[in-house]
Amino acid sequence: MTLPIIYLASASPRRHEILMQMGVGHEILTVPAPEGEDEPRLANEAPEVYVLRTAREKAVRARQWLKAQSPTAATSLLDAERPVLSADTTVILGNDILGKPANQDDACRMLARLSGQTHSVHTAVVLAHGDQLLEDVSITQVRFKPLSTIEIEAYCASGEPMGKAGAYGIQGKAAVFIEHIAGSYTGVMGLPVFETWRLLNALAS
Repeated sequence: MTLPIIYLASASPRRHEILMQMGVGHEILTVPAPEGEDEPRLANEAPEVYVLRTAREKAVRARQWLKAQSPTAATSLLDAERPVLSADTTVILGNDILGKPANQDDACRMLARLSGQTHSVHTAVVLAHGDQLLEDVSITQVRFKPLSTIEIEAYCASGEPMGKAGAYGIQGKAAVFIEHIAGSYTGVMGLPVFETWRLLNALAS
C-alpha cells in the first residue's frame, strides 16, 4: 500500500519529527492564522469536544486556503488536491483546559496545578481530502510527581514550557516529573502514531 504525500498543517517541529519517524512523506503547510483569539473555547464546551473541533477547523481552514490560492510564483508548487493533516493537543485537569502559557509566571501556575495530580492529554487528529474528513482522538492519562517550588521555577526558567499545552514537553526536561503514563506517548508529544497511521491507511485503502 502506497501512502500519499500529505501536507502537515502545523508548525510544530515535534509533529514533523513524528511523521519523519513514521516514514510519511509530507510538507509543512503554513496557513495564515485567523483573526481574533487563538483557538477560543466556546461557552460550556466540553474539553473533549473542544480539542476535536479545533483540529477539524484547522484542517478545513487549510483546505479552504489551498483552494483559494491563485497560481503565482509563490503558490505554483502547491497541490490543492493533496491530503491535509492537522492536530490539536489539549491538557485537561478536571474540566479545565490548560493551554499554552502566556508567560513564565503563567507556566509556573499551571505546573503547580499539575503537581501530584493525574491529568489527561487529548490529541485530536484530522485528515482532510476532498470532501472527506477522517478523525480520531488519542486520550492519555499522565501523573506528575509532587513538584517543589524550586523544581517548577527552574523548569520555567529554562524556557521549555513556552508554546506547549499544559506548560510542559514530555520529550524534554519535564520527563523527570512524570511518574506514570497510560496511553500514547507520541499523543502527549502532539501526534499519536497509532491513530495517525490508521487514518492514513484508511485514506489509502
